Amino acid sequence: MQPQRKVLAARAREVSYLSDVSPLMGIVIICSLALLGLLWVKWLPYYHRALTAFANHSIGHSILTGGAQHPPAVSVQAAFAYAVAYGKAIWQAMLLGLVLGSALAEFAPPEWIARMLGRSGWRGIATGSFLSIPGMMCTCCAAPVVIGLRRERATASSAVAFWLGNTLLNPATLVFMGFVLGWRWSALRLVFGCLIVFGASYLVKRFADHDQWTDRGEWRSNQVVKYHPTLGGWFRKFVRLSGGLIPEYLVLVLLLGASRAWLFPEFGPQVDNSLSWILLMSAVGLIFVIPTAGEVPIVQAMLALGVSAGPAAALLLTLPPVSLPSLVMTKRVFSARVLSLVVGATLIAGSLAGFAAVVLGYS
Repeated sequence: MQPQRKVLAARAREVSYLSDVSPLMGIVIICSLALLGLLWVKWLPYYHRALTAFANHSIGHSILTGGAQHPPAVSVQAAFAYAVAYGKAIWQAMLLGLVLGSALAEFAPPEWIARMLGRSGWRGIATGSFLSIPGMMCTCCAAPVVIGLRRERATASSAVAFWLGNTLLNPATLVFMGFVLGWRWSALRLVFGCLIVFGASYLVKRFADHDQWTDRGEWRSNQVVKYHPTLGGWFRKFVRLSGGLIPEYLVLVLLLGASRAWLFPEFGPQVDNSLSWILLMSAVGLIFVIPTAGEVPIVQAMLALGVSAGPAAALLLTLPPVSLPSLVMTKRVFSARVLSLVVGATLIAGSLAGFAAVVLGYS
């Protein structure tokens, strides 16, 4: 029996050795996942999509209407049709976000993220914005990564900069926009996109960077972190993160998909440059959820139907950065005050973009 016990103990140590991950290996895993995942999900597909946009001046039908002139009537069928179309567009990016967010939470060495994104100030905001540019994820797919960053001591302002920068500083979307809508629209998006990213991050830095939060008891600011990363721990965090986010995410996508006809009741010349329409489209854009670059064909279709430039520009700015599902997902790691500042800054900047389009004679 004694030799058998020694053999079992040796095998247990071997399994433990294989499952344990050193700090250096943890960084290698995180960087490899980010580089290979983005190459597969974003960089290569968007290269080919840019060629399509250049050749056809289009990147496809509006996901809002599915190629029709107006959204379908409110129904269960409309809900599932939108959920299927949206799921096909984002499932790979969502999977990458969940895998990368859980990897950050498990493998990132203590103070590694804190050194880059844990300082309250413009340095953290600039770093978060810079790191977001190659990500190019939609607001919901970036949310799991934001959760992982916050669990690893990223400040609220730097995490907000990363979150909003993924959509608004997306170079691929700016290229698509230039080929499809015209480069003036890309310039408008870039200017007011930067205003949202840096303006919202500054407001959070100024008024809410030190807000405390507790993610179901997993972390408090004064808690001692136990760092012992394993492959098993990564899998458990992935399952926990997915189980916590996906169910409510699917419910909200279904509800928004079903209510398209209520949120966007009219498309045509009657949607003019009045203050009410610009503010309404800014607000609706904050709620609705779209895949990456989904705002480009939506605005193209609206302009073709006679919608004025002001409401279209407002949607171009407020559709991508936040949505009802992404706000619900990130409430785990952002206080209500942080999310209110993000929503307020986005609404104001989106409305200003609409007025700017009117003044500058966009069409």
